[in-house]
Amino acid sequence: MPPPPHIKPENVLKRAQELIGVNQQQAALSVLHEHVTSKRTRNSTIASLEPVMLLFVELCVDLKKGKSAKDGLYNYKNTSQNTNVATIELVFRRFIELAEQKVKEAQQKADDVSGAGEAKEGEETDLKDVGDLEAMETPESILLSTVSGEQSKDRTDRAIVTPWLKFLWETYRTVLDIFKNNARLEVMYQTTAYQAFDFCKRYTRKTEFRRLCELLRNHLQNAAKYSQQVHAINLSDPETLQRHLDTRFEQLNVAVELELWQEAFKSVEDIHTLLSLSKRQPKNSMMATYFERLTRIFLVSENYLFHAAAWSRYYNLLNVASRSVAAGASKKDNPTNISDADLSKAASFVLLSALAIPVISTTRSRGALIDVDAARNSKNGRLTNLLGMNTPPSRSILFKDLLNKDIIQRARPEIRSLYNILETDFHPKSICGKVSPVLAQIGADEELRKYVLPLQQVILTRLFQQLSQVYTDVKIEDVLALAQFPEPFQVSAATIEKFIMNGCKKGDLSIRIDHSTGILTFDQDVFSSSKALHAGSAAGSAEASGSSVQRLQSTPSEIVRTQLSRLSKALYMTVQYVDPTFNEDRYKLKLAALKRAEAGAEKEHVDLLARRETIQKKKENAASAQAAKQRDEEQKRRLRQQELQAAETERLTQEAKDRDERRLQAERKKVQREEAEKQLKELKKGVKGVDISGIDIDDLDSGRIRMLKLQALEREKNEMSEKLRTTGKRIDHLERAYRREEIKHLGEDYEAQREKDQKAYEASKQETMQSAEQKHKEDVALKHRLSRLVPTYETFKRDITEARHADFEKRRKAAERELNQKMEQRRKEVRDQKALERRRQEEEERMRREEEERAAREAEEAERAAEEKKAKDAEAKAEAEQRRQERAEAARKQMEREAEAEARRLERKQGGGAAAGAAPTRSLEGMRRAPPSEESAPATSAGGPPKLNLQGQQGKPSWRERAAMKERGELPTESATPPPAPPADERVVTEQAAMPKRGGYLPPHLRGKTAGADSMPPDAARERPTERWAPRPRQADGERSESPAGAGGGGSYKPPGARSGTPTGAGGSTGGAYRPPGRR
Repeated sequence: MPPPPHIKPENVLKRAQELIGVNQQQAALSVLHEHVTSKRTRNSTIASLEPVMLLFVELCVDLKKGKSAKDGLYNYKNTSQNTNVATIELVFRRFIELAEQKVKEAQQKADDVSGAGEAKEGEETDLKDVGDLEAMETPESILLSTVSGEQSKDRTDRAIVTPWLKFLWETYRTVLDIFKNNARLEVMYQTTAYQAFDFCKRYTRKTEFRRLCELLRNHLQNAAKYSQQVHAINLSDPETLQRHLDTRFEQLNVAVELELWQEAFKSVEDIHTLLSLSKRQPKNSMMATYFERLTRIFLVSENYLFHAAAWSRYYNLLNVASRSVAAGASKKDNPTNISDADLSKAASFVLLSALAIPVISTTRSRGALIDVDAARNSKNGRLTNLLGMNTPPSRSILFKDLLNKDIIQRARPEIRSLYNILETDFHPKSICGKVSPVLAQIGADEELRKYVLPLQQVILTRLFQQLSQVYTDVKIEDVLALAQFPEPFQVSAATIEKFIMNGCKKGDLSIRIDHSTGILTFDQDVFSSSKALHAGSAAGSAEASGSSVQRLQSTPSEIVRTQLSRLSKALYMTVQYVDPTFNEDRYKLKLAALKRAEAGAEKEHVDLLARRETIQKKKENAASAQAAKQRDEEQKRRLRQQELQAAETERLTQEAKDRDERRLQAERKKVQREEAEKQLKELKKGVKGVDISGIDIDDLDSGRIRMLKLQALEREKNEMSEKLRTTGKRIDHLERAYRREEIKHLGEDYEAQREKDQKAYEASKQETMQSAEQKHKEDVALKHRLSRLVPTYETFKRDITEARHADFEKRRKAAERELNQKMEQRRKEVRDQKALERRRQEEEERMRREEEERAAREAEEAERAAEEKKAKDAEAKAEAEQRRQERAEAARKQMEREAEAEARRLERKQGGGAAAGAAPTRSLEGMRRAPPSEESAPATSAGGPPKLNLQGQQGKPSWRERAAMKERGELPTESATPPPAPPADERVVTEQAAMPKRGGYLPPHLRGKTAGADSMPPDAARERPTERWAPRPRQADGERSESPAGAGGGGSYKPPGARSGTPTGAGGSTGGAYRPPGRR
């Protein structure tokens, strides 16, 4: 949705240009600021917003509205960064160009005002004198404004140039703040940083440069902290990291040029941090600049040891670069000063800086506190890391490196001779004489002159060290004569004495000075606490414990210290020559020790490994503890620093607040005084009779001035009232006198006035009659002249009227026809519309009826489907219930048949035991009707599981029965037929005839029998056991029961048609059907 017309960028731009045309720049800026900071601006196109922003930044620069410009540019950056980055760079570049142009115009104006001859000189001086551009008003300016009425040239230049310099500085800060931590605007960010560096260097703005470095450092820290934000820069990207490195190197160069060594050192630390993050090998040219700046920083800080180490690293880098270029590497990535002359110059600086390292340190004495030494070690560790070295450097290590890399041969001859004099030769009485020509040559070179002072310290150290090897007492005059240097570098006796005291304080020298005799005595006390007696006591010395000074003889203290060791050596040699057995005992002891060593070598090796491991663990624990301690100390130090910084910031904020409060109070008092003076002047001018000569303006306020004014006005009002009363009274008396005198002349005056009026009336009447008569004559003449045109006019009028009437009629008829056509067309449209509406309603009604019918059908189908489903579910449920009942009935029948079969088996067994001489083939019905015998009763009641009745073919005994009968000789013949069944009981037959015919499963042993064959008397039925499984009676030894299958052969299968003896009829039933016990 496009924005409303009144907020379109084109309208806003046009309105702003109109306001600028009438010199209303402030109103135009307000209109543009309101538009560019509005949220609706995001809906506008970039092409329409860009001219608005360009005009907006121009007005902001002209009116010095930095805050408004920052708000508008920030919103424009958020609007355009996702679509068009080029327009952002265009607008911001225009903003910076306008600010720089204003500064140049201000400088030109200052030159025109103060004169072209002394403008530049005065300008540079004035701009350097301005300490802080962000300070609103300095105390000096306030004092100058109070004591001087006219502005001098300096103040004029400051008033013209300084405000625009301040605005340009705010411009750079604004752009950097907006572009920070944005990968899309990273190139513009670095370009603006370069421009800010050039601004600080061109105008020597040291304070602003410190703030700029701190601002860039905070931006980098925030970029690493908020790396997850949208469009955040990625420090892992090599290109981004390289751009930041280039910016930090430019920052380092500007800091060195401005001689801001603390900022230079911080820049070096920033560069080292970025180099540690970089995965790409830095360029040799970049690292050469890095080490060269480090040499200057260490030299200014008088840290000659690390200054020499930095020169060594610089020379090594130049040497590697020269070899790479000789091997065919690109010259672009390597430094340009890699010729032989440049390498010789670098080697001379390396050797001279190493020689200038003081042997006696200028740090604290050997009684320094432990925490100070720890802080010093921590500082040395940081400096070592900046140089990229593994271990802290020392004077001896640097000289060893010089000898190994043949740097001494590349150095200048005079510096090589200086090395030989100081480090190789021993000449205490001529050392200064030999060194003086070399110092003169070094002092003549402007670049080497800065090494003369530390070299004097080294020369004096070597002088006293060599004198102490030769002499015990030396006159002070002789020492002063020996310590002679060239005239520009001559040292005084007080300087030499101070040097001796400092050496004794550090523990490097042991000298006493007797001013009464003028003797300088080297300490000969055999119990003196010198550096040699206490290793490490001279912890501040830059030399190692093994001094490079040649030793001609031992001192008395060394003789006393070593006398016992020398006596033991002498006695040892004497015993070897006097006692021959001593050597044999030594040899035997040596052999025994060797054997013991061989025997315990393995164990000792294991112990050594264990001890090494223990030592390693202890070292690791100690290192961990030390690291934890360092971290804790660093954390505490950081907290202390933060607290101090917070306190300092709070103090500065409070001071600024108090200063602003005092300034506002002074301005308020000034405004009040001016307002009081203005009111008093107005009171003096506007109100008369006010005496303010004795009133102090400082004691007045607006209320008192208002009261004085009211009193004066009240007094003036009273006086005026009195004057008016007096004057009115006087005028009343005068008017009364006039009227009394006037009454006397009223009649005469009336007559005179009457005659005058009559004459005037007559004259007016005569003039009116004459003018009317003249006008009438003219009108009559005009009528006669125009009467000739009346017929022509009438004819023309009639023609025109007829033509107009005909045209009107024609148009009226056409309009009527058109109206009728329109009316007919409208009627047709209405009829068509009504028909269409009727058809639409009919179609809707038809669709509604079809929808209702379809819904009814669907409802009926759903209902029918539900009913069918319900019927199917009922049928399935009934079938399932029927199947369940059939299965239950079958199970019940099976259980009854099993119970009946078991009962029959028991009856057969019991019946066999009762009739011992009877034939074995009995019918099952007879067995069922036979009462149980008394012998089988105990067996029936006896416990035990029943035996399964496994029967074979019908009419055949089982194999067990055949085997038992064979043993007894009673094996029946196969042709034997079962005896006829006894007649059935009439009652049982009647009961069976009354029962319905039943089908189902018929056991084999019951098939082919008559209906009453299986019937049982009621008494026998009542005497059957009620248990489901009746116990099987136990048999005697050798006795075996008959198989039921052999009883009459009723167990064989016969088809239904071949079955005999089965009665059929209406009331009969099959003999093999299952019958419950109650119906048998």
